[in-house]
Amino acid sequence: MKVVAFNGSPNQEGNTYHGLKIVADELNQEGIETEIIQVGNKTIRGCIHCNQCAKNKDERCVLPNDEVNQWIQKMKEADGVLLGSPVHYSAIAGTMKSFLDRAFYVIGVNDSMLRHKVGAAIVAVRRSGGLPTFNQLNNYINYSEMLMPTSNYWNVTHGTRPGQALEDKEGVQIMRVLGKNMAWLMKLVENGKDKIPAPERESKTFMNFIR
Repeated sequence: MKVVAFNGSPNQEGNTYHGLKIVADELNQEGIETEIIQVGNKTIRGCIHCNQCAKNKDERCVLPNDEVNQWIQKMKEADGVLLGSPVHYSAIAGTMKSFLDRAFYVIGVNDSMLRHKVGAAIVAVRRSGGLPTFNQLNNYINYSEMLMPTSNYWNVTHGTRPGQALEDKEGVQIMRVLGKNMAWLMKLVENGKDKIPAPERESKTFMNFIR
């Protein structure tokens, strides 16, 4: 089994990375392969809502010149997905948000490609805004019908300078427990596939309240 993790921080080995790494180490100890992909220092254009991915249904975003389509396929091939972001103005870092908006729209219009995979989110923050950012990341996971492991508190670590979050003893424990629970849930899913049939996927019903 494999988990692909996305680091939305501009700092390649900042506190977001360290949070992801703690979770990844626990997964590795359970025999689950991990890969951490750096997103936050790339140039990623936001979704332009052209809807071509919905028309083409080829599992691709039509915008060129970045790695979004490669990352979509990595998520499709993986058994689990980890999303990590620092906090920018109580929100997901901009480059990470652009990636997630495009990728998860493609995923959704292509038969919910991540449905029933295991997904979790982690956040690194200096002081405030961790929970709003954590909730925003969880929206992508929930919308995709993924299965979400939990920890013993919200998945937020605190620190300012790179590596300082490792001094947040409670935050370290939160990440460690998340890794253990994620590995356990992934094994349950893997071992239960042939024993308990998954519910049939329903086509999305759309409506608004403008008559």
